[in-house]
Amino acid sequence: MPRLLHTGQVIVDLVMALDTLPATGGDVLAQSASFEAGGGFNVMAAARRNGMSVVYLGRHGNGRFGDLARAAMQAEKIDMALAASSEKDTGLCVSLTEATTERTFISHIGAEGELSAEDLARIVPLADDYVYVSGYSLLLDGKAQALIDWLLALPRETVVVFDPGPLVKAPDSALMRALLPRIDIWTSNGPEALAFTGALELAAALPELSRHLPAHTLLVVRDGPNGCWVGRTAEIEHVLGFKVQAVDSNGAGDAHAGVFIAGLAQGLKPVEAARRANAAAALAVTRWGPATSPATAEVDALLRE
Repeated sequence: MPRLLHTGQVIVDLVMALDTLPATGGDVLAQSASFEAGGGFNVMAAARRNGMSVVYLGRHGNGRFGDLARAAMQAEKIDMALAASSEKDTGLCVSLTEATTERTFISHIGAEGELSAEDLARIVPLADDYVYVSGYSLLLDGKAQALIDWLLALPRETVVVFDPGPLVKAPDSALMRALLPRIDIWTSNGPEALAFTGALELAAALPELSRHLPAHTLLVVRDGPNGCWVGRTAEIEHVLGFKVQAVDSNGAGDAHAGVFIAGLAQGLKPVEAARRANAAAALAVTRWGPATSPATAEVDALLRE
């Protein structure tokens, strides 16, 4: 059975719900606040809850946030390839969700921001593994080059999944140019695809993405409640979403990505995996918090409705 090897960053989210963000210098009261494992944990939890073995390849810190991150991964039966770092704690993200479900993030990177060639040399991917790469990793000086070198040396059969995130906005950095030919699956939301390509609408962004990526690359571009677009080059299909009452969009894209990969790993066609991923994302937005992906039985139940 293929594994998901996640090379991104597990951090801790301080999740707060509020009516609207204050103006600069202002103050508001939040309706709720809690500390939750987040970042790369969300994708891994989604894949794990849907039947896939998962290994976290990143670092985790020595302190209260590192303890929380490890406890969350252990609860989900996510394996950790590295021992706890001794010098830094795990980083923190303040995640603010407004009544509109719009999210705002402020992050501080900790131990997870570093990863050496020696760390990665301990990992031996199998031919059928899926290796998940976060765009955030390419922005970290203590991690990016070692990660790219390791990815480019992987066996060609190992599937590389790339999630650009909101901060990778163009294909022209040296690291991005090196990685683009090795990407087998691109997974992003619509605004990320627009920012990366410079297109003004999704219909134009999809072929532009294909122009930057190898012909074999499978594109998955989420379109909020409208579902997602999935396919290769000129054969891209729209897969409808599910109507739900959303309360928090935090983690919905991660749920989609994790469940989509788990579906592919179980032998589903991309469109079938995308429909499962759409169902998972729809259920995720009905719940508060970052790692709200449903498990297999819940996804099956929504698909039967």
